[in-house]
Amino acid sequence: MISTNQFKNGVSIIVDGELYIIVDFQHVKPGKGGAFVRTRLKNIRSGNTMERNFRAGEKFEEAFIETKKLQFSYRAGSSYHFMDQETFDDVSLDESQLPEIKNFLKENMILTASLYDKKIVDISLPMFIELKVVEAEPGIKGDTAKSTLKPVKLESGATISVPLFIEIGDTIKIDTRSKEYVGRV
Repeated sequence: MISTNQFKNGVSIIVDGELYIIVDFQHVKPGKGGAFVRTRLKNIRSGNTMERNFRAGEKFEEAFIETKKLQFSYRAGSSYHFMDQETFDDVSLDESQLPEIKNFLKENMILTASLYDKKIVDISLPMFIELKVVEAEPGIKGDTAKSTLKPVKLESGATISVPLFIEIGDTIKIDTRSKEYVGRV
């Protein structure tokens, strides 16, 4: 159990049966009434954030989150297969468990998995990834003055917007937090 007096940024707790990580907290002692703790919590499973106040001294169950490195091996239908980098076990996840990242996965890519109670609750991509462009409309020659963007399809199946000079066969760098083009490699 953890008390609101022991809150720190990055601590994981269970609130109403859901797993949250403390993003920010502040102890408030108003002139009238009891002290409380104002928090901003991020739901580990859904990624949604919420603000919530708790009475000072209120207790919660602390959740211990373990992290592991997984290597993406292959996709078979709606199953995605990963290899645990420590035990070399095969870990299979359904497409519904990877809604944000499935279109950016590339074979042999190393990802970070968060586990709670020996179950994967979150998987995150590296901050930057490099993927090859497989489909792109031709850019108009000499049209470099404007910062116009065009959609391209990547080897992983994702579609993002890039500058006009990017062509089929180019390898580009992508920021996985914003899912945006960073530069050509």
